[in-house]
Amino acid sequence: MAEGTINGFPFRAALEPTGKGSHWLRVNEAMQDAAGAGVLETVTVEITRAGEELDTRVPMDLRKALAAAPLAQALWADITPMARRDWILWTSSAKQPETRRRRIEKACAMLASGKRQVCCFGGINWLMKNHGAPGGKWLPLPKSEPAARKGKSA
Repeated sequence: MAEGTINGFPFRAALEPTGKGSHWLRVNEAMQDAAGAGVLETVTVEITRAGEELDTRVPMDLRKALAAAPLAQALWADITPMARRDWILWTSSAKQPETRRRRIEKACAMLASGKRQVCCFGGINWLMKNHGAPGGKWLPLPKSEPAARKGKSA
């Protein structure tokens, strides 16, 4: 997790691994608007580490399956907390017990073969969009005037 500012606009976000030993920051349109920045514009970025990403509790059935699959368990220990969270959410989001069991089997097989991220699952974004917790809501980022209009009179 990282926090910082883009053109003075504060943000907190997860840096995502590139797969080449580095990380990148996804800057969505709302962040661009709030920072008053357009595509290909130069911006001022300040960034710092926000602390450790907390691990999600591993459900007992997944924990037992990983313990029975040493290669899967070894990779599990090496992936990021966010990747572990996505695997947990993917297996836990199954509606039927049989689907959950198959997903856990599939997860262990994929991890054992070296797959670090679950495919085709949007993780926490998917969970919040489709299964929001009661009382939970997404808050829109504040809009800011684009840099080109700041300081100009009407």
